[in-house]
Amino acid sequence: MANNPIAEISRLGLKDLNTPASASITDVQHLASYNWIEAPRATPTIAVPGSPDLWSPPNGPFRLEKDTGHIYIAQNAARHPESPLEPLFRALYVQHPSFDIASIDVVTDRNNIRKLLGLVNPRWSGYKREDFTIHVEVINNTAIFCREETKTDEYIGPNEFRGYGHSFEEKCTSRRVGGSTGHHRIISYRFGGLKFIVRHETDGYVGVAGTQLLTLQPASNHQAPEVEDLSSVLDSLSLSPPEGSESGKTYPASSKLFIREGGQEVPLPSTLELKTRVAHRPLAFEDVVSQLWVSQTPKLVRAYHTKGVFATPKVEDVAVQVKAWEDQNLKDLRTLAGLIGKIRDVVREGGGRAILKYSAYGDKLVFHKLGGKQMLPKDLYAKWEGTGSNGQGLGPDVKIVKPSV
Repeated sequence: MANNPIAEISRLGLKDLNTPASASITDVQHLASYNWIEAPRATPTIAVPGSPDLWSPPNGPFRLEKDTGHIYIAQNAARHPESPLEPLFRALYVQHPSFDIASIDVVTDRNNIRKLLGLVNPRWSGYKREDFTIHVEVINNTAIFCREETKTDEYIGPNEFRGYGHSFEEKCTSRRVGGSTGHHRIISYRFGGLKFIVRHETDGYVGVAGTQLLTLQPASNHQAPEVEDLSSVLDSLSLSPPEGSESGKTYPASSKLFIREGGQEVPLPSTLELKTRVAHRPLAFEDVVSQLWVSQTPKLVRAYHTKGVFATPKVEDVAVQVKAWEDQNLKDLRTLAGLIGKIRDVVREGGGRAILKYSAYGDKLVFHKLGGKQMLPKDLYAKWEGTGSNGQGLGPDVKIVKPSV
């Protein structure tokens, strides 16, 4: 729980921050990825490396029904509320067992950076001043940011109208991992003198002819292409499966999170963001560019409709435009980098755990001491000391349930 305020930063106070000389994103690398798999809430399940959905739109105009039913706002928190950041670390260590987490300055979701950029300049949040909350922990020199949302999912009733975004995704993409409900990617880069790990959801990717559907199979003879390294990690961690356990799943004994092997890595340059909008209100690039910039997503689809009838959508290559936006807004980005560095310093000096609350009414970011449960399972904290996995990646208590033969 949060205690009394320990510090605050007002919008006016941003001008007093120490800012870096440069604030361009460099050294971008794809690290890992995973898909959430439809499963009971008691057994939250991810597939590693997973795959985004393949862009496969109709050849001409088409009509869609409006969005209805269950949707996720923050799927990691909805499916794994005990530790929304745990899937990030598990996928990372499955694909990079010896990853040096101590070399990272900030671990965060894209959403947190976008909110902080909106504090720096409301222009990048559409001039919408909305309250937000971010939980922060600092381990050694690494700040971990965890988003908090009032609602993590919701149900759209048949009499409500929330647009066509989800219906559009279903119509124009094809699922590459069976049972998937969303694909998350984990990238790293340098920004403003800090090294980041950023997690973000990816809507889809542009593929090549001949790509085959990748599904999760419980049988032992399934081998997704190009995941030999992952298989060797799982093999090296294999223990005797507990009696009555399900096949094809891996999980740390101290966690409720299940991990399956499935999917195929998709390179970052193939990924895309999907946006829908009514035809008489075109979506300005400025309204979406900050999102593309944070995740370094190079492709964009802006799909327009008239009463649910969509024109043929097209993929735009926007990497050059995103870079141009970065070059034109270095003042804001330098302030953003200074703000993130200041947050890390304040939380570290204030005991290592805090809640950041932005009040739109007061137009300031207030730091409160944070008590209670830590963000991650205990075995993951040992990673900062190099003792979390005995070189094996998932943690000391990991049990790998191998498929039955």
